[in-house]
Amino acid sequence: MFEGGISYNSNSDKAIRYVAGLGTPIFVAYNLFVMWGFAPSNNYTNDFVTLFISALWIATGIYHFASPIRSRVDMLIRLIAYGLLSLATVVFITGFLQPFAACIALLFLASNIYFGRSALAISLALVILTAVIDGIVRYPTNPMMLGYNLIGVSAIIVLGVALVGIISAQETRRKALLHSQAQERLQYDRILTIINNLSDAAFSTDDKGNVIMYNAACLSLLDTNDSLKGKRISELFNLKESNEDLPINLFDLLKDATKSTRRDDITHTYEDGESIRLEVTYAPIKANYSRHKKAAAQGGYIVILRDITKQKSLEEERDEFISVVSHELRTPITIVEGTLSNLQVLANRPEGIDQKMTQTMVNTAHDQIMYLAKMVNDLSTLSRAERGAADATEDIDVTELLQHMYHQYTKEADKKGLHLNIDLGSKLGIVHVSRLYFEELLQNFITNAIKYTQEGTVTITAKRAKNIVTFTIKDSGIGISRGDQVKIFHKFYRSEDYRIRETGGTGLGLYVSAKLARKLGTKIELKSRLNHGSSFSFELPTKS
Repeated sequence: MFEGGISYNSNSDKAIRYVAGLGTPIFVAYNLFVMWGFAPSNNYTNDFVTLFISALWIATGIYHFASPIRSRVDMLIRLIAYGLLSLATVVFITGFLQPFAACIALLFLASNIYFGRSALAISLALVILTAVIDGIVRYPTNPMMLGYNLIGVSAIIVLGVALVGIISAQETRRKALLHSQAQERLQYDRILTIINNLSDAAFSTDDKGNVIMYNAACLSLLDTNDSLKGKRISELFNLKESNEDLPINLFDLLKDATKSTRRDDITHTYEDGESIRLEVTYAPIKANYSRHKKAAAQGGYIVILRDITKQKSLEEERDEFISVVSHELRTPITIVEGTLSNLQVLANRPEGIDQKMTQTMVNTAHDQIMYLAKMVNDLSTLSRAERGAADATEDIDVTELLQHMYHQYTKEADKKGLHLNIDLGSKLGIVHVSRLYFEELLQNFITNAIKYTQEGTVTITAKRAKNIVTFTIKDSGIGISRGDQVKIFHKFYRSEDYRIRETGGTGLGLYVSAKLARKLGTKIELKSRLNHGSSFSFELPTKS
C-alpha cells in the first residue's frame, strides 16, 4: 500500500471505513434531531438543505464502507468529500458550538493518516477559514458570538491535534516495537543459521533444562526425526562416564556449571545397545542485570555435543601402536647393541680374535639389522598407505608385472631349494590402481610364501573371468592353523608355532597387506590348512 503520515495499510483502511460507516447514521440522526427541534442550533438553514446534506452523508458513507480505497486519487476524492460534507453540516445545520462539530477532529486524523502533516495543516487552515467566514457573515455586528464561534473552532482544533498527537505517539511506539521485533527476529535467524550450519549437535535450553532450540545435527546424533522442542535434555541421552561406567544426568551437569566446561569422558548408549563416545561442551547463559537483581539472572544453557568415537578409537589405536612398536624395536636394538659391545671387547683382546665367535656375532647383528630394516620398510609402507601418499593410480599390464615378480624372486626361491612357478591366464588385460600398493601387496605374499615353505613349490597364479582378475599366491609350506587365521592380519601378531618363531618376522607384513588391500578396494581371501600350505587371493577389476 501507499504510505501516508503514519503507517497506512489495509487494516488501517478497514478501520477508518468502519468508523465512517458507523458514524454516518449518527451524523444523519443528529441532523434530523436539529431539524425536528430536539437539538438547538443557530446555524440551521431549512429542512431541504438538511435532508439534502443528510442524503449526501448516506450515499458517501455507503460507498466508502463498501468500496476499499484503490489509489491516492480515490483517497483524495473521499477525503475532500468528507471534508466538504462536514463543513457544510457545521455551517448550514449544527454550527461550530454543537457536539457534532467535534467530529471534525476525525477529519484531521484522516488527513494525517492518508497524506501526512501537509494535509493536516491544510485541513486545519480550511476549518479555521470556514469558521472565520461563517462568523463574519452570521454575526457581523455581534463580536461576542464571533468570539464564541472561534472558541468552538479552537476547541475542535485542540481536540484534533491532541488526537493526532496521541495516535502518532502510539504509531511511533508501534514502529519502535516492530523494529525491535524485526531486529530480534534477524538476530534469531542469524543464530539459527549459524547453529544449523554446525556439524556438531547444538542445543539451547531454558533454566529448567527444556530444549528451546536445536539443529539438524541433534536429530542425526540422536537418530530420530521427532521434534525435540520442549523435551527435557536429560531425557534425550543415556549418558555414562567412560572409565567408571557411572550414570550421568546431563541437566545436573548444566546446573553445576559456572563457566564453559568441556568433557570427553562420556558415552551415550542407544536403545539398541550401541554406544558412542561424546565430547560435551556446556555453559550457562546469563541474562542481563536489572535494578531488582544484584546478579545476572539464569537464562538457560547451551550444550554442544560431538561424536568422537572414531577419534578416540584412533587415539587408543595410535597409543597402542606406539607402545607395541617401541617394544618390538627394543629387542633387536638391545641384541645389536650387546653383540657389537662383545665384538668391541673381543677386538681389544691381546691374544687375538676367535674367528668363529666373531662370525656368529656379526651374523646375529646382521640378522637383527635386517629385521629392523624390514620393520622400518613395513612401517614406511603403512604410513604412506594411511596418509594416501601413493593413492595416484595408473594403468598396469598384469602379465608384464607378474612376469617381473617371477624373475625377481626366482633366485630367492632357488636358494631355499623351492620351485617358483607362474600360471597366467590369457588376455589378463590392464588394471588401473596404485602401482606401489599393488606391488607391495604381491611382494608381501610372495616373500611370506617363500619364507614359510621349507620344501615344495610356490605358485603365482592370475586368472581372468569377464572383467575381474583373481590373483593367488599358493605355497606348500607349513600352513596356518584355524585359530591363527583369524589373528594373522592383526598388527605385530605372530603365531606361537615354533616353526614360525624360528623364522624372523616383524608381525607387520599381513597387517600392512590388509591395509593395502583396502586401499586397492579389494579383500584378501585366505585358504590354509596346517602342514598343507596356504593360498592368499584377491581380485581387481580390469579396464574394459
